[in-house]
Amino acid sequence: MSRRTFLITGATQGLGRGIAHDLAARGHTVLLHGRDHTRLDAAAAELRAAAPDAAVRTYLADLADLDQVHAMAGRIRAAEPRLDGLVNNAVAGGGAEPLRRELSRQGHELRFAVNHLAPYALTRDLLPLLTASAPARVVNVASIGQEAIDFDNVMLERDYEGLRAYCRSKLALIMATFELAAELDGTGVTVNTLHPAHLMDTNGVREYGLTPATSIDEGVRPTVRLLLDPDLDSTTGRYFDQFADTRAHDQAYDADARKRLMKLTDALINQPCSTPPTSPNAPSTPSS
Repeated sequence: MSRRTFLITGATQGLGRGIAHDLAARGHTVLLHGRDHTRLDAAAAELRAAAPDAAVRTYLADLADLDQVHAMAGRIRAAEPRLDGLVNNAVAGGGAEPLRRELSRQGHELRFAVNHLAPYALTRDLLPLLTASAPARVVNVASIGQEAIDFDNVMLERDYEGLRAYCRSKLALIMATFELAAELDGTGVTVNTLHPAHLMDTNGVREYGLTPATSIDEGVRPTVRLLLDPDLDSTTGRYFDQFADTRAHDQAYDADARKRLMKLTDALINQPCSTPPTSPNAPSTPSS
């Protein structure tokens, strides 16, 4: 297998770290994203020691700030000659205080911003590099936890709860996956999404007060499969529960709902640079 280049967001811990180690062990070039400089450097050093034959480079950005997302994409386009795969893995979970509504830098509900707006914005910004490197693959790490989006309360200004916000944001990510896959059909860039494993042993699961049920390795294997399996060369616009191609929440197949979501999403990610929100719940604290 020829050496390829993959970007993994949220690569300093948990599933992202596991994916990075798997890809580096295979000799691929790994681009690590994180939001904390010290942890990012430590993750890169650990990966270089574990896989000395792999090239490892780092990119710093807080995905709760769309300005930083756009800036990081610009640095990647300028520095990297190719990009064979993107794993949108970074996540804001249910939170340690699930009744405290948090905001992103632009003032959007935090889970919606980090789990949906940021990966969509990053993917769109990197499309020139991905299409130039085709065949290329985008893998969006979603969840079996999905809840219908209320378009009259998208940012959960009413009835807020962290896990509810997480489940709605993950459904939004799935819906965006389907839309982007249809748009890119025929370009050589595939876009798929998956629930990697049930209650992996991650900080986010423990922070919310849940008991881990599976190891991180259980989630690494199906995620890496979507990146590398030659049998999936032409597979796009699909939702997987680990290895099974299955059906997501019913709203993901509602064309009108997807259109409404993408109209809102495009407006939010393309808005002019904004000042920080004044809410006492800001700044954000997403996992990475």
